[in-house]
Amino acid sequence: MKVDVALVPAAGRGTRMRPATNSIPKALLTVVDRPSIQWVVEEAVQAGVREVIVVVDPDTGGMIESHFSDLPQMEGATVRSVVQHEAKGLGDAVLTGRAAVGDRPFFVMTADDLIRPGQSILPDLATTAGHRRSVVCARQSPARLLSSKGVIEPREFLARNVVDLRGAVEKPSPDRAPSRLCIQGRYLFMPEVFEQLELVGPGYGGEVQLTDAIDALARLGRCRAFVTDVELLDVGHPQGFVHANLALAASSRQYGEELKSTMKHLLEE
Repeated sequence: MKVDVALVPAAGRGTRMRPATNSIPKALLTVVDRPSIQWVVEEAVQAGVREVIVVVDPDTGGMIESHFSDLPQMEGATVRSVVQHEAKGLGDAVLTGRAAVGDRPFFVMTADDLIRPGQSILPDLATTAGHRRSVVCARQSPARLLSSKGVIEPREFLARNVVDLRGAVEKPSPDRAPSRLCIQGRYLFMPEVFEQLELVGPGYGGEVQLTDAIDALARLGRCRAFVTDVELLDVGHPQGFVHANLALAASSRQYGEELKSTMKHLLEE
């Protein structure tokens, strides 16, 4: 399946990253040598996306659009923003993009989650979609992470990495989790997800949860998961932000060798 559009929810205020985000949007914090949002957009463009819709809060849309206005690596792709006027959850952020997406299949890529250069997830989601089914990215995870993620309930494995879903649950306790397969920050949705998002209402934490719409699609037989080994680097909290900077710099041709030498020197002190 060819997917031309990606939706990137980036309206979070970055409370876990303060004071760094007191005046700078979390999505524009620099990771190695570019803002985190640019890493995500470049990943989308490399997968063939030609239109990226960024969901922003009322104060940051102009800053993000300005950043992308003159980048050569964005040639052939457009980046524009839509405003989520009130932060009501990831599901609501996706629903905010409904008019911009229209009736097209679309990727959802969370702005906090980055992958290393040379790795990919989006093409696998497109291949897994089959006859226009929505697909979530999932990864085998330790029990300690289950209560902070959405977790899928498998129906059956259709292939080694492809799972037909029975349902999904947001942030279950480890003893109530239906599996150890956590949903990662990459998705491929058919437009029917918008109808489910309108129906689910507030869920965990009083917010509109994307996981609840995934659960509804799964119960209609309309959702699969692709199980990946690719690690997503979470830059939404300080520890993850430091880890992502080190991991991405270490894998860079430009910075890798110097970083490894510097770290070796620091560890020997």
